[in-house]
Amino acid sequence: MKIITNSTSETKKSAFRFAKKLKKGDILCLVGDLGSGKTTFVQGLAKGLGVKDIPTSPSFVLMNIYKCKLPLYHFDLYRLDNTDEIRNLGHEEFFYGDGITVVEWAEKLKELLPSKYIEVKFKILGKNKREILIVKKEKE
Repeated sequence: MKIITNSTSETKKSAFRFAKKLKKGDILCLVGDLGSGKTTFVQGLAKGLGVKDIPTSPSFVLMNIYKCKLPLYHFDLYRLDNTDEIRNLGHEEFFYGDGITVVEWAEKLKELLPSKYIEVKFKILGKNKREILIVKKEKE
């Protein structure tokens, strides 16, 4: 699925609608340059899942948990130096748990990615214009 948005508001609305399609155990791997809309997308997604608090980027703590109908596990791996940090966090509990897992900077996970996940790629097309490409992936 390819989405073009022209504002942060449109990005949030698109994510809100996409959230309705998610189910327990889904893992979203967000990939894109700094400032491309990943955290904005997570904010819309969270609202669509019923989260009351507005998610912020958990860069300094690696992960935030938001309570709602299905728990939302929000990882931001921007400051991650190596996969040992995420292993020490006990990522399996969240990746294979009862909630929805969203990972910003997912390309840093490499071998820790599960066999099935949803990749969400962000591309900056202009000051406020973004291309968001959502693809289901399966590792062989």
